[in-house]
Amino acid sequence: MALQPPITDIELLKERPAVACLQSSLPEALQAAKFDRDELTLWIAPVKLIDALKLLRSSTSTRFTVLADLTALDWFPSEPRFEVVYSLLSYERRERIRIKVKLNSSAPSIESITGLWAGAAPFEREIFDLFGIRFQGHPDLRRILMPDDWEGHPLRKDYPVEGYR
Repeated sequence: MALQPPITDIELLKERPAVACLQSSLPEALQAAKFDRDELTLWIAPVKLIDALKLLRSSTSTRFTVLADLTALDWFPSEPRFEVVYSLLSYERRERIRIKVKLNSSAPSIESITGLWAGAAPFEREIFDLFGIRFQGHPDLRRILMPDDWEGHPLRKDYPVEGYR
């Protein structure tokens, strides 16, 4: 079976519950969407992230109540350089969704979601440690994998292969 081309037109995806929910209640939050290989990815404006996640978690049409994963990507040398990726799960609907937020390299920072999902705390610490992305409002934002005196963030694409000397 051949792969279908990805759908990136939000108008063609407005029947999807998550897209419809955001468009009706928080239209300024949704920046882009992509449906590819039976997976929906939504790009959300950084300033609207918390509102969008609250809506997707509590709306009866979506119910994405589980934070399955949280990670980051470095698209160096492109700008915006970073993407923070939230993988959500709805047990009720048996559906997954990926939420992405783009951040510039000048001062990568975004609001912490530990108030929505306490389990996000170690994920956010790992992203801070390895990428240098700050999470505002995080209860204990400090290194989790690297030593406290480590220089730099090893998963950034401009980090030297052998580390700083």
